[in-house]
Amino acid sequence: MKKLVVLSGAGMSAESGIRTFRDSNGLWEEYDVMEVASIQGWRKNPELMLRFYNERRKQMYECQPNKGHLLLAELEKSFKVQIITQNVDNLHERAGSKKVLHLHGELSKARSSVDSSLIYPIGDKEIKIGEKCKKGSQLRPFIVWFGEEVPAMDLAIPMVESADILCVIGTSLNVYPAAGLLHYASQYCPIWLIDPNPPADLPKRVNVIAKGAGEGVAEFIDKLRHER
Repeated sequence: MKKLVVLSGAGMSAESGIRTFRDSNGLWEEYDVMEVASIQGWRKNPELMLRFYNERRKQMYECQPNKGHLLLAELEKSFKVQIITQNVDNLHERAGSKKVLHLHGELSKARSSVDSSLIYPIGDKEIKIGEKCKKGSQLRPFIVWFGEEVPAMDLAIPMVESADILCVIGTSLNVYPAAGLLHYASQYCPIWLIDPNPPADLPKRVNVIAKGAGEGVAEFIDKLRHER
């Protein structure tokens, strides 16, 4: 089977009701991104950060995987599917996808604020001030914030390099280093972008499906069938 690598962003989960930062009525209109999504914000006001991510976690469990998530999981019957997601929700997993790499962390986990290797599954529970890891430091969301390295990139790059097909879904391709993954695809690897508002400056080799996640993934699958 061919290897299909999917790079998903906020638009992938928007149809499930997950609020994004960038869209109109998005989270950036309510919060200064540096206050709730940076390591500096954590040092300045950990109470605000914990409350923000506790709210995001609660919302995540109130939402369900959408048609796009479910169709990608179904593709595992025909392709070796590897999902690389910029999203911190668990909707890909809940839809049935088996191989999911989270570049920016996971809402359903907590980690030590001093040792990034100490990670704890928490499900839908809140993280509170005073809750500590085994080394005695405050627990924090297992999220990669602005100002921090993205260690999962070391795993993502060879995944993209070995792809037979690369499909990018619902991402503005503005957030680096994740946006740079596109450039690691082989010259022989077809690249597809599914997004209702695709960037204007895409490389010529990128095939565009200007639709949302659900309709876009359905059309993508239809095109794959015709090409086989």
